[in-house]
Amino acid sequence: MFKDTHVFSGFSVNDLTAAKSFYGETLGIDVAQDEMGLQINLAGGNTVFVYEKEGHEPASFTILNFVVDDINTAVDGLVAKGVVMERYDNMPFQQDERGIARGKSANMGPDIAWFKDPAGNILSVLEN
Repeated sequence: MFKDTHVFSGFSVNDLTAAKSFYGETLGIDVAQDEMGLQINLAGGNTVFVYEKEGHEPASFTILNFVVDDINTAVDGLVAKGVVMERYDNMPFQQDERGIARGKSANMGPDIAWFKDPAGNILSVLEN
């Protein structure tokens, strides 16, 4: 039924101006704004719709995962732009001093690090 239907995802934020700055300037993603919200234009022609919502509650799960070639470089670049990496105590393996969970060496998935957008939504960078 929906096999050939164009699909996009969306999420809310509490401040569209802050979101536009974060996604466009801090992360360097192409962002377009219209009267409804933001369209984040991701690699491969994918898009995500971002809208401002009164009473916004941050997602308690990872909403976007950015696959990178070198997680160390990606994390260092984010930190240099003022992004704080998240730390979690309930991991099956430890995060290192950069906040990177080294899943590859533990044979438990990719190396991954989490951070939040200005609205508190969780994002990640990961290296397969």
